[in-house]
Amino acid sequence: MTRIVCRQLAPVLGDLAANHREIVRTIAEETAAGADVLVLPELATSGYVFRTPEEVAACAITPDDPLVGEWAAAISGAAAVVVCGFAERGENGLVHNSAVVLDASGALTTYRKVHLWDREKLFFTPGDRLPEVVDTRFGRIATVICYDLEFPEYTRSVALAGADLIAAPTNWPLVDRPDGERPPEVLIAQAAARVNRVTIACCDRTGTERGQQWTEGTTVIDHNGWPAATAGPDHRAACTADLTTARDKQISPRNNLFHDRHPSLYTTS
Repeated sequence: MTRIVCRQLAPVLGDLAANHREIVRTIAEETAAGADVLVLPELATSGYVFRTPEEVAACAITPDDPLVGEWAAAISGAAAVVVCGFAERGENGLVHNSAVVLDASGALTTYRKVHLWDREKLFFTPGDRLPEVVDTRFGRIATVICYDLEFPEYTRSVALAGADLIAAPTNWPLVDRPDGERPPEVLIAQAAARVNRVTIACCDRTGTERGQQWTEGTTVIDHNGWPAATAGPDHRAACTADLTTARDKQISPRNNLFHDRHPSLYTTS
């Protein structure tokens, strides 16, 4: 069984040093407490509500930055896997909204967010490829970021590529919803988990930034589409799961989620 933990943080806008210290502290604390897979929020290094490209650029780092090495060094034990969102300094001065997957050896892969939300388009360059599916001792892990979850064809593509767990760092701005209803982003993730039979770990953020409030909707969703854990007052959601169970796509004696598809009938644009 795999212990999955999502830990909400409240990044300080533009304060890379303070955010780095909080990331290191959280990684050390949660992995020492037994987290096998730890997911942290989107743009945990920088904050989110930018006003100028210069604000973003001042916090941007590369996946081989010594700071990322310090995240890896903070992992307790050799086996744990951490997923953390960050502002990535890319080629030719471009900046990406990215997430790194790492273990105690360092960065395993970096994913650049493809679907940019609203003002993100003013500051970030979108990625141009599907996330890599990383084979770990716990299962096959892929990363998407926030708004990526809202494209069914995208999460389906990640599942078809073999992901057992989709780790999703998010920054979900608070929106109105009827009393008693879950956040709409959680409902979308539940649907994606159910129709693909994969576990999805969504790690939201907390705090208020330049007047923007956040949903604080951190939720781990099991491969049947049901919430297995949600964040409480301690800003963490934790559960255990056998991630490899997601590889069985048979949902009735005559139905298989992948074999029953008819791709030749689906539009591609």
